[in-house]
Amino acid sequence: MTPTPLVQAAPAATPAPRTAEVSRNTAETQITVRVNLDGTGQAKLHTGIGFFDHMLDQIARHGLIDLDVQAVGDLHIDGHHTVEDVGIAFGQAVHQAVGDKKGISRYGHAYVPLDEALSRVVIDLSGRPGLVMNVPFKSGMIGSFDSQLAHEFFQGFVNHAFVTLHIDNLRGENAHHQAETVFKAFARALRAALTPDPRAAGTIASTKGSL
Repeated sequence: MTPTPLVQAAPAATPAPRTAEVSRNTAETQITVRVNLDGTGQAKLHTGIGFFDHMLDQIARHGLIDLDVQAVGDLHIDGHHTVEDVGIAFGQAVHQAVGDKKGISRYGHAYVPLDEALSRVVIDLSGRPGLVMNVPFKSGMIGSFDSQLAHEFFQGFVNHAFVTLHIDNLRGENAHHQAETVFKAFARALRAALTPDPRAAGTIASTKGSL
């Protein structure tokens, strides 16, 4: 009797890398942002604003996103254009890298403490830009970073990543701690939302069928 040949299962397809590169060049800033949403948290950052680089590093490290941001801006005026435009370019890069959003968890949330400070961030990769941010910073400046610019960064991000984002600093007395908990919680929430849901492979987490 001729033995029945063994049928080997086809190897599982390797998911396409979720990467993107975006350049934004204006009379005020020249920015390049590269992201790998499935990275290990590696960061190459140069914005000319030390504390802002520190916050972007939190996004990379805690979001497990490989993030390369190279920015030259009109810092002789102030940091506004640089921070806002990095937020815009980062949002565009995330939007491109995430693709059609099939199989992702869509929602993410995180609470992060740092000493006396505690922040909560909730994100929905909804396809609709929206930002609600309640962070009563205790200081106007954190190093050379104007604390008001945290809002401008996240506004630029949500407008171009097409996400809904709620940010609340629940308590805090030190502005550095407040900002760091916000950026860390954002990173953790974004990471959760981007994570594939094994029970929803190939589907979109919406009754509309699109995000």
